[in-house]
Amino acid sequence: MRMRHPDGTVVHLGYCTNVHAAEDLDGVLSQLAGYGEPIRRTLGVDRLGLGLWLARDVVTELSADPAAVRRLRSELSARGLEVVTLNAFPYQGFHDEVVKKAVYLPDWLDEARLRYTVDCARVLAALLPDDAVRGSVSTLPLAWRHPWSLAHATQARRVLDRLAAELAAVADDTGRPVRVGMEPEPGCVLEHTAVAAEFLAGLDSSWIGLCLDTCHLAVAWEDPAAALAGLAAAGVPIVKVQASCALQADRPADPVTRAELARFTEPRFLHQAKEFSGGRVHSADDLPACELPAQGPWRVHYHVPLHADARPPLHTTRDHLVSTLDALFSGPSARCDHVEVETYTWSVLPDSGIGIVDGIASELSWARDALLASGLKEEVAS
Repeated sequence: MRMRHPDGTVVHLGYCTNVHAAEDLDGVLSQLAGYGEPIRRTLGVDRLGLGLWLARDVVTELSADPAAVRRLRSELSARGLEVVTLNAFPYQGFHDEVVKKAVYLPDWLDEARLRYTVDCARVLAALLPDDAVRGSVSTLPLAWRHPWSLAHATQARRVLDRLAAELAAVADDTGRPVRVGMEPEPGCVLEHTAVAAEFLAGLDSSWIGLCLDTCHLAVAWEDPAAALAGLAAAGVPIVKVQASCALQADRPADPVTRAELARFTEPRFLHQAKEFSGGRVHSADDLPACELPAQGPWRVHYHVPLHADARPPLHTTRDHLVSTLDALFSGPSARCDHVEVETYTWSVLPDSGIGIVDGIASELSWARDALLASGLKEEVAS
C-alpha cells in the first residue's frame, strides 16, 4: 500500500516476511502465493508492499542468477505485490527451534555481514518498482553488547565506511539508491536512539541511517518526540520504520500478572524486558526476567499484533506506537518513507485464535488507519 504525505512524499506501507519460514527461493515464492497475495486480497487493495526477508542462501542464489531475480520480480508483479525494503537483520535460521542471541551473528565485525548486506542491496535494486525513489535495508545494531570494546567500535566504523562506498557503487551501477538502517535493540551495542545517533553521526548519512523499530523504542522507555529530535539534531536519517508493539505489565509483582507473562516465555526468540522504577530503567535479557525488582511497570520485547488487545492484566504499547507515528508523519514533512509492520512472532503467540492471513491483514488495516489519522492519504494503484 502507498500513502502520500501533504509534503508530497510517497510513504510505502507493507509487512515483513520474516514471519514466514523460508530459507530457499522456492520457499520465498511460495510465500507470495500462500500469504502475500491472500493478505492483499483480504485487505481489498490492488497493491501490497512486502518487506522481504531473504536468508543468506536465497541472496546468494539471486546474486548469482539474474534470471532468478527476474522470476521473483515477475511473481511479485503478477500477485499485486511490491518490494521497497528488505529486512537483513536475521542472516539465516530465523525459524530454528532456538534462535535467541544467534540472531546477532554474524555481527558487524565479521566480513560476512558486510557481504550479505551489500548483496541484499544489489538484489533490492533489481526488485524496486520503477517509480520507487529508493530502497532500504535494515540490519542489526552492530552486535550484542558483550563482548564489545573501543577497538571493536573503531573496526566497525571502518567496515561501515566500506558499506557506504559499496552502496554508492550499487547506485552508480543500477541507478537505484538503497540505504541501510541500523536498528537499535535492547541489549545490543546500539540500544537506544541517543547511542545510535552518536555512533552514526560520523558516517555517510547519504547511505547509512537508522531503522526505527517502535517496539524496541517503547521497551527502552524512550519518548518518541525526544528520540526523533535527537536523531534530527545529529543529522541521522530514519531510513525505515518497523511498526511493532511490545507487551506491558503495569504490576509485575502481582501473581496474576506473572502468570500471564509466563505464557509468553518460549524457547525460540529473545524477549528482553525493561522496568522503569526508582527513576531509572532496569534490564533483563529474557523472560521470565526474575532478576528485575518488580517495583515498577515492565515492557517486554515481544512483538504482539498491532490491532489486538493483550489479555488483562497485560496490555500493549499501542498508544506509544500511535505517538511515534504522529511524531513521524503529522508534521510539515515526513520523517520517513518506508513503514513495515513487523510482528514476526505469530508462530509463538499463545492462543492467538486467528489465522496468520487474517491477522496480518488486520494489522495492516490498523496501520493504514493510524497513518491516515496522522494526516497521510491513501494512494490508489494506477
